[in-house]
Amino acid sequence: MSEQLKRIVYTAAVFISLLLAWEYATTNGYLKPYRFPAPSQIAKGFVELSVVGFPRGLTIWVHVQTTVERIAQGYIAAILLAIPLGFLIGRVPILEKLTNPLIVFGRSIATLSLLPLVIVWFGTGELTKVILIAYGCFWTMISNVIAGVKYVDKGLINAARVFGVKGAALYWTVILPAALPRIFAGARMALGVGFMVIVGAEMIGTIEGLGALIMEARTFYRSEVTIVGMLIIGVIGFLISSGLARMEKVLVPWDTGLEDVRR
Repeated sequence: MSEQLKRIVYTAAVFISLLLAWEYATTNGYLKPYRFPAPSQIAKGFVELSVVGFPRGLTIWVHVQTTVERIAQGYIAAILLAIPLGFLIGRVPILEKLTNPLIVFGRSIATLSLLPLVIVWFGTGELTKVILIAYGCFWTMISNVIAGVKYVDKGLINAARVFGVKGAALYWTVILPAALPRIFAGARMALGVGFMVIVGAEMIGTIEGLGALIMEARTFYRSEVTIVGMLIIGVIGFLISSGLARMEKVLVPWDTGLEDVRR
């Protein structure tokens, strides 16, 4: 049996053991069912969400689609704005010094603390949720883009200039490839921020979305539905983050670490 297969088997065994222990503890009264619903109850909740919906008529697939669309809009908007600005700031030292206090300040403000103001300015519609996601993702993304551009090995840039590479070609052939690892790291971190923000943003002014689902379930003491919503958010975030990691391996093969080489 290969090492990778052994890890999968051991992980599955531990996971199944924990589920069985959880089921036993809840069934036999060691855990309160309304606080820690048994895995079997959570599975029933998922089936109910898939077929009937909660609130009735809004199936889990509607909630997932709504949440993913909101995150995608805010996330993409943040990336499209952060990458060009980050490249500009990272390559102009005076701009980096001038904007650094603003970036640190903006990154330090908890995104959801802006929710009351954003509601006053833009109402409780879709735009508010997208703006909050974009805001949270933007500061994380731009910080990583600036760092990626700023810390490109000057030896690479000087060598490229010796061979006559300059202007836009210098960015495309030297600076961008060298900065890509930090840019992808920022993209994964920003994605995590987006998922944290959406849960809070969807608790206001909507009944669609995974955040709204969790809020409604809490109101009606449906702990199993709350856990289903949390698990699905985790699965979606994991799948998208894994996709970004695979994309990074394809687009940035020169950044393969020693661990990846051994595998």
